[in-house]
Amino acid sequence: MSLLDLAAYQRDGFAVLEGFLPLSDCDALQERAAELVAALDVDAARRIFSPRDQGHARDRYFLESGAAVRFFFEEEATDQPARLALNKIGHALHDLDPVFDRISRRSRLADLAHVLGLVRPLLLQSMYLFKQPWIGAEVGWHQDAAYLHTRPSTVIGFWIALDDADRDNGCLMALPGGHRGPLRQRFLRDGDRAVLRTLDAAPWPNVEPVALEARRGTLVILHGLLPHASAPNRSSRPRHAYAVHLIDGRADYPADNWLQRPDLPLRGFP
Repeated sequence: MSLLDLAAYQRDGFAVLEGFLPLSDCDALQERAAELVAALDVDAARRIFSPRDQGHARDRYFLESGAAVRFFFEEEATDQPARLALNKIGHALHDLDPVFDRISRRSRLADLAHVLGLVRPLLLQSMYLFKQPWIGAEVGWHQDAAYLHTRPSTVIGFWIALDDADRDNGCLMALPGGHRGPLRQRFLRDGDRAVLRTLDAAPWPNVEPVALEARRGTLVILHGLLPHASAPNRSSRPRHAYAVHLIDGRADYPADNWLQRPDLPLRGFP
């Protein structure tokens, strides 16, 4: 397992730790996701997740998913079966499903959270990401702190490759050092919808993007202010991943954040 180079993480805003998650855990997450999808009532749950136009932001199914396990489909999905049409499952797998709960709270993740400076780490959000063959959508440049905001900013993303991720099937891309810039946008609640508001119109840093290619079992750590993205998957291979976002419980979590859990208190590690 690769060891965290804290100085490099602080410089770049990301770290890539190969071999972090045992392949048996990768198997367990993929098998459990397949079971959840097999039990899905597609007609009752067919909602589109669009990183392009944010149409889901007006849907209660999405807005209440912070305390639930909800299923979101790709825009380009047509007659594919659900297992080949889903964009993601979110956003409380880590609290509501025993398999995801167990793996999300591994002691190694707790140790990393503390090394990264989270004094009271809390697991806020989780997503099983499919990035389907041929139709996996592009995710444009963004900062996780725009969607999961604390004062001060404390969000950190743990992104785990469950399939090999490379340039061909839409691996993560990052702008190294971009986390030292301002928060550009906030995705927040406005009545019965969520809206994306611009805070700072400064362009993204003029640096060469880095492809964060990752073999299965690799953990990618993402600073909450780091600009990152992923290209569409036009290959014949899936690019499944599991992502958990953490915040420090000492920070203020504003009531206008889109993700709210009024009846499901946040939990940290055992």
